[in-house]
Amino acid sequence: MCGIVGWIDWKRDLTSQKEVLGRMTQTLTPRGPDAEGYWLSPRAALGHRRLIVVDPEGGQQPMIRHRGEHTYTLIYNGELYNTHEVRSELLSLGYHFEGHSDTEAVLLSYMEWGPACVDRLNGIFAFGIWDSQSQQLFAARDRLGVKPLFYSKQNGFLLFASELKALLKHPELSPSIGKNGLSEVFLIGPARTPGNGVYEGISELRPGHSLIYSNNGLKIHRYWALPNNVHIDDLPKTAAKIRDLFLDTVQRQLVSDVPIGTLLSGGLDSSAITAIAANTLAYEGKGALPTFSVDYADNDKYFKPNDFQPGADGPWIERMSQAFSTKHTNCTFTIPDLVDALKAAASARDLPGMADVDASLLLFSQEIKKHVTVGLSGECADEVFGGYPWFHRPDSLAAETFPWALHVENRLQVLSPELIDFLQPHDYIRNRYEEALAEIPKLPGSAPVHQDSRTVKDQQREARIREISYLTLTRFMPTLLDRKDRMTMATGLEVRVPFCDHRIVEYAWNIPWDMKALEGREKGLLRHALTGVLPEDVLWRRKSPYPKTHHPNYLQSVRSWLREILADPNSPLLPLINLPALEDLMKLSDTIPSGRPWFGQLMDIPQLFAFLIQVEFWLKENEVQIL
Repeated sequence: MCGIVGWIDWKRDLTSQKEVLGRMTQTLTPRGPDAEGYWLSPRAALGHRRLIVVDPEGGQQPMIRHRGEHTYTLIYNGELYNTHEVRSELLSLGYHFEGHSDTEAVLLSYMEWGPACVDRLNGIFAFGIWDSQSQQLFAARDRLGVKPLFYSKQNGFLLFASELKALLKHPELSPSIGKNGLSEVFLIGPARTPGNGVYEGISELRPGHSLIYSNNGLKIHRYWALPNNVHIDDLPKTAAKIRDLFLDTVQRQLVSDVPIGTLLSGGLDSSAITAIAANTLAYEGKGALPTFSVDYADNDKYFKPNDFQPGADGPWIERMSQAFSTKHTNCTFTIPDLVDALKAAASARDLPGMADVDASLLLFSQEIKKHVTVGLSGECADEVFGGYPWFHRPDSLAAETFPWALHVENRLQVLSPELIDFLQPHDYIRNRYEEALAEIPKLPGSAPVHQDSRTVKDQQREARIREISYLTLTRFMPTLLDRKDRMTMATGLEVRVPFCDHRIVEYAWNIPWDMKALEGREKGLLRHALTGVLPEDVLWRRKSPYPKTHHPNYLQSVRSWLREILADPNSPLLPLINLPALEDLMKLSDTIPSGRPWFGQLMDIPQLFAFLIQVEFWLKENEVQIL
């Protein structure tokens, strides 16, 4: 994986802008600690930071290839999992490869198929290609948005980069936010509306989209969408298909020229990846699979089962490591570690994020990086196969809002009356929710029919689950992918997410809910499909989310820090919050956490305090101007 920066300009000669390009590119050094490269021409300037994973010599960037009068220059962040197939087809068409990197496969694919090349790529990617002859930029992002790409179109020029921090190093962009940006941070955050870059004048290229920028302007094209098909396979065929796709995906994603391991929580998703990876490495004679887990000091003393986290992970991690003879490393962090990492996590994300969940992943990634450069992780299985509680809880299904943010009052209570009046939060959230619903593809024949009331009720439930699935895939899942990308790449660790393979997502999308929730279990179909891959007790273990600390000292620590912030009359946070309400909330030490998360499954009142700490740091560190 890498970090990329591009600058297309119709007014300035960019050959004299190496210093600015360098400053932008160097902000991405953690993403690409191994090498740096630049390419400048009068109209286009490209910068690249490289994390070497495949073909150290042949994958250097920016990569340049020539055909006739055309010179094509590529900067690329990502990993292809079908390089062999793409390469074979291009070889049959007469192309010559100078190395074996996927970078070269992407560039030659564009030279042969133009913008349609993305239809042939299976992987996670964000890239830009400059055609010197036609004076045109083509940029694209992978189907599910695993790899980031932000851009800013200004008067006469376009900038794009892997992260917001790189764009903000350009002298003509400023870290300013208006009503829209404030709404994203305080009402939608730590999620973001697709395409929204929060800062004024900055956008994000949406997943499954590409862009073309020339002297004629900017054109955005959606090249991929969830397919709209009636699922016709029966249960045995569906389970076999899921199993085959998953096995193929994990095995493809084990390709690496550097050490590789898995993130193991002991849950279904990471355990399935670990089982396949361990068996594959053993078959290939590559030794024991390195596995890694995260925990917190004294967590066993304070853990209490609840609806969202029914059991501790430790025994299940040990069970899996022993069953598959992995070389396991358990990474344990203290409360001071977590609290101290809140700032670094906000810097890595460029925005306030998931508080201690981000911070712990950043610390975890630092430890993993000491052993391997590539990891496989179980994210996105819950989105694809319906694992979250909101797929199953009547209150979530009935709510006319995003199901992971039912308790919006928990966040609104600490906002200043002036900010609430300015943002009109209920209107903003409702509008974003209705926009999302309007995107959902309707199944053929899904119009209401006159049948008995039970059938109609079943249809209504199926339609609602389809809505919840779409919202989760397109609004919640990107939050976790952002988190995974920024926290891991901030440490130079590449993490792959097999459940985000677009073939799995496409196939699973139209599977009826009764089949997905087989035997009334969350991810029942996936469990059935993985029979024989995992031990039975691991296979049917209840879902448990990413582990967080349960130590009361965490609450005490973030509350104390927040009080220090509020005591500073110059704090940029003060005008945005309801100080009396927040002070009252901080006094209720016996009643918090509330058991009513305001975002996802893990972000309760302690995380609200930590989120506000990150907001304060973000405002000050970036000198954010509120318009």
